[in-house]
Amino acid sequence: MMASSYNAKEEDGHHSGASSHGGAGAAKSKKPDNTAFKQQRLPAWQPILTAGTVLPAFFVIGLIFIPIGIGLYVTSNNIKEFEIDYTGVDINSPCYSCAKNFSWNNTAPCLCSVEFTLEQPFESNVFMYYGLSNFYQNHRRYVKSRDDSQLNGDRSALTTPSKECEPYRTSDGHPIAPCGAIANSLFNDTLELYHIDINGTRNTIPLVKKGIAWWTDKHVKFRNPGANNNLSVAFQGTSKPVNWRRPVYELDPSDPDNNGFINEDFIVWMRTAALPTFRKLYRIIQKKSSTTPTLPSGRYVLNIAYNYPVLSFDGRKRMILSTISWMGGKNPFLGIAYITVGSICFFLGVVLLIIHHKYDTRNNSADIPN
Repeated sequence: MMASSYNAKEEDGHHSGASSHGGAGAAKSKKPDNTAFKQQRLPAWQPILTAGTVLPAFFVIGLIFIPIGIGLYVTSNNIKEFEIDYTGVDINSPCYSCAKNFSWNNTAPCLCSVEFTLEQPFESNVFMYYGLSNFYQNHRRYVKSRDDSQLNGDRSALTTPSKECEPYRTSDGHPIAPCGAIANSLFNDTLELYHIDINGTRNTIPLVKKGIAWWTDKHVKFRNPGANNNLSVAFQGTSKPVNWRRPVYELDPSDPDNNGFINEDFIVWMRTAALPTFRKLYRIIQKKSSTTPTLPSGRYVLNIAYNYPVLSFDGRKRMILSTISWMGGKNPFLGIAYITVGSICFFLGVVLLIIHHKYDTRNNSADIPN
């Protein structure tokens, strides 16, 4: 390591307060003042990289990153995940007719069922996701096509939505609530899961729809106008989005507290994804007993109300069942990244140590004349 400092007056060769040769009437010079700051002569500290500092750093990074990476990778691999595609592209798929014939103009859903088998039981709470592919929620115009004031319950924004919502701002002369392309494309497939026991009986798997949205979204960013009292009156004079079958205050007929802008399925959808292939939380399967698995191994049936067409943009739909750990869902990339960086640093440390030992010994043994 080396530190250096400079004296501005000594380097300049004369006192900074001395008068110039031009006298008082001379034009002022454009030369910066002779100060350490303006002449960039402030005291500086510059580390000198030596083998004694670089080699330990490489080894320490390697010895720390590799165990962390192994722990993350093992934890990720212990997370169980099952994924099934129900788009209906293949002619042998149970949802093929729904995929080919269904459109946004259909008034009734198309029903199909997909059977699958879980080879291993799922312990603890199981999270059910729906996944979409080739759906660009990160498109600039799509992301901006919303009115956050309207979603926050502002009455003026409810009747006069933002112009960013065009062309989904008004319908038949009435303001759309909620307005914008994001809300208009709300995912509306209905998924039901059944377990088939050894007797062939279908047992319904209870799916919890509360608690799937972020707390801050549900209680801060999204609010109903009129403090949730009589939503049909609060939304009077507005129109439903073009692709919706029912107004926003009837999204969940079974739970009056889950309607309007605070509907959790709606809130989850409104948090746009960064990549064209994404998943969003749909339901939670809670563990009831410590002695039995949440989802035992065996045969299952997924009943689908096919409401969301995706073939028009060459998209794909899938259902994912997954457990989680302290680090979240299954993601081996982070562990692999730590192992890779740690291994590279350790390898470079070994190589540099060999080079240093070889050439340092040669230099010390050489007879260098004075």
